[in-house]
Amino acid sequence: MRLGLALGYWGRGPSADHVPLALEAERLGYDSVWTAESWGSDAFTPLTWIAARTSRIKLGTAVAQMAARSPTTTAMHALTLDHLSGGRVMLGLGLSGPQVVEGWYGRPFPKSPLTATREYVDVVRQVLRREGPVELDGRFHSHPYRGADGTGLGKALKPITHPLRSGLPVLLGAEGPKNIAQTARIADGWLPLYWSPTRTAVYEASLDAAPEGFLVAPMARAKVCDDVAEGLLPVKAMLGFYIGGMGHAARNFHADLMGRMGFEEEARRVQELFLAGRREEAVRAVPDAFADEISLIGPRARIAERLDLWRKGPITDLLLLSPDPHTLRVLADLN
Repeated sequence: MRLGLALGYWGRGPSADHVPLALEAERLGYDSVWTAESWGSDAFTPLTWIAARTSRIKLGTAVAQMAARSPTTTAMHALTLDHLSGGRVMLGLGLSGPQVVEGWYGRPFPKSPLTATREYVDVVRQVLRREGPVELDGRFHSHPYRGADGTGLGKALKPITHPLRSGLPVLLGAEGPKNIAQTARIADGWLPLYWSPTRTAVYEASLDAAPEGFLVAPMARAKVCDDVAEGLLPVKAMLGFYIGGMGHAARNFHADLMGRMGFEEEARRVQELFLAGRREEAVRAVPDAFADEISLIGPRARIAERLDLWRKGPITDLLLLSPDPHTLRVLADLN
């Protein structure tokens, strides 16, 4: 099981710790470093900054949002950074949800998310293979554009730049069972948002079609500390925000996932409190048991014992959300 460093997206501003953390992770032998985006900082620019300061560690987006860019634009970002970094890019993509897609990106959330994702990946793959002009008569992505409001002058093109790697890895963030199953068919890997090493049965059927070499790379917050309850607070805060605020009351993929993992009643309660403006109560309502099983929190011996559970499943890469160099060193030593 390889280790990766997940830096996430910026908060109010850039973090001065991100480059030093990436450098430390590379020194410790971590395999990859990952950035993200929501509605603030983008995923590719910080990764390029890190690429210029490092030499070996792989560079992943977890995730770049599909609604933020056309698939050809995303492929341009990936192939450009792949050249500049000497072939280190891993392209993680995610669809996000209706509130973000329509509220931030100003685009309609696709009525058929599976089809939209499949078409997006198809176009990205075509660009990276560069076998011919990009062509797709899709429901959501049309190359050339053939809409009634177009000029009809569009020409199918292939990239001027020759991609460094036609097989640049494409991973997908997916939560629903059908979406995960499609990911196993069309992508090189899967980026689970929440992973419990004691509830792997939740995903078994969806991963049946995964080919050999398929990457499973969940994120987990890690913290070496004496007080487990205190160490879980950032995990609970994150869960409170995602389950309560990252989606509509009637359509929240994160809350649905928590429900499928055995905490349906608790997920709805967190959502109700958050949407009512009672955010601190929402965080407190997140069950410690759920926060604990999707993270690695506590003294070194406890983390070592729990790490064995993560190794026993299908995980190939464990992406650690940990802004703490000491924790990164301990995990590197334990792994």
